[in-house]
Amino acid sequence: MAKIRIGLAGCGFVSELHMHAYRRVYGLDVEVRAVAARGSYVLEFANRHQIPAVYRSFVDLIADGELDVIDICTPPNLHTSMIVDAMQAGKHVICEKPFAGYFGRDGDRAPIGKHVPKALMYERVLDEMAQTRAAINRTGKLFMYAEDWIYAPAVTKTAEILKATKDKILFMKGEESHSGSHAAHAAQWAMTGGGSLIRMGCHPLSAVLYLKQVEAKARGETIGVASVTCDVGNVTAILKPEERTYIKANPVDVEDWGTLTVTFSDGTKATVLSGDMIMGGVRNLIETYTSGGSLFANITPNTHMMSYQTSEEKLAGVYITEKVDRKTGWQYVCLEEEWTRGYTQEIQDFMECVASGRQPLSDLALAFETIKVNYAGYWAAEEGRRVTL
Repeated sequence: MAKIRIGLAGCGFVSELHMHAYRRVYGLDVEVRAVAARGSYVLEFANRHQIPAVYRSFVDLIADGELDVIDICTPPNLHTSMIVDAMQAGKHVICEKPFAGYFGRDGDRAPIGKHVPKALMYERVLDEMAQTRAAINRTGKLFMYAEDWIYAPAVTKTAEILKATKDKILFMKGEESHSGSHAAHAAQWAMTGGGSLIRMGCHPLSAVLYLKQVEAKARGETIGVASVTCDVGNVTAILKPEERTYIKANPVDVEDWGTLTVTFSDGTKATVLSGDMIMGGVRNLIETYTSGGSLFANITPNTHMMSYQTSEEKLAGVYITEKVDRKTGWQYVCLEEEWTRGYTQEIQDFMECVASGRQPLSDLALAFETIKVNYAGYWAAEEGRRVTL
C-alpha cells in the first residue's frame, strides 16, 4: 500500500496531539511530511517531530504535490477557506473543530459579538456552510471532521451499548469546561466564532447528536433536532484583577459560560454546558439516561490514576492533565491522553478512510449539524426564546 503523506497546517497544542496520534497509526504507512505556520516556532516544532518540509504559507503547503492529506489545526476563522482551497488543490482534508462560524463581514460594527444580531449570524453561517458543503462534494475528496469525542473510548462504549440494547435515550447531559483559554483569539468573536459554547461546548454537542443517531439507527427510527433553547453569560466580568490569578477567561465580546438544551423530534432532551471558570483541569463528561439504564462517560477527569504530591518543583517536567493550575495535592492524572480523549482512534479512522475511500465516523454531516445547532443556540439566547429548526 502506498504511503499516506500528511501536511499539517498549524503547530499549536492540538497539532501536538495529532502528531502523537500519527505516530501510533498501525497497519498503514503514514508520514507527516510537511508543516506550515507563520511564526518562528514552526521550525522548532518541525525539528522536534522530524518533519522534513517547513512552509511559511498555507498556499505553499497545498501546492506541495507530494502531499495527500492536509490536516487543518489553525484558528477557527481560517477553517472554511482552508478547507475549500485544500480540497480544490486535490487534497483530502482533516479539519479541527469548529467546522465553520461567523467571523464578520464588511460593514459589521465591531466588536461583532456585541453588535451583529445572532439571527443574522445563523442565517449567514447556514448559507456559508451550504456553499462549503457543495464545494467539498464537487472535489470528490474526503472531508474528515476532527471531533475526538466521537472516538473517545467512553463514548464509543456508550454507542456500543446503545446498539446492543436498542434502548430509547430519554436525556443526555454533556460538559466541557476549564479555567479559560490562554489563546488571545479565544476572547474575540471575529477570531473564534463565539465563546465557550462553540469553543468547548461543540464537543459534547457533537457527542449527543452522534449518540442520538446511533440510537435512531439501532431502533430503525428517524430522529432530528426539533428546537433549541440556550442561555449564555459573562460570569467572570465581576472579578477584580487580583481575583484572576487562576481564571484565564477575559472575553471581549464572547461568552465565558453557556448552556444549550436540544429537544429532539421524538420529544427527548439533551443539555450541553460549557464554562471558562471551572478549576481543577478539563472536565469532559457525558451522561446518557435511557429506558433501560444509565451510562456515565467520564473522559476527564477519571480515576485511572490519582496522585497526592507536595513538591511543585520536583514535578516541573511531569504532565498531569490539561489546564490544571498546580500539580500538588490530590490530582487526577490523565494517562495516555491521546487515547483517552480519542485522538489516536480518530487519526487511525481517518487514515483508514484515506486508504480505502470509505467515509469517516466523524463526517461532514456531523460537522454541519453541530454548527447549525450551536448558532441556533446563540440566536435563542439573544432573543430569550425557543428556536425551532
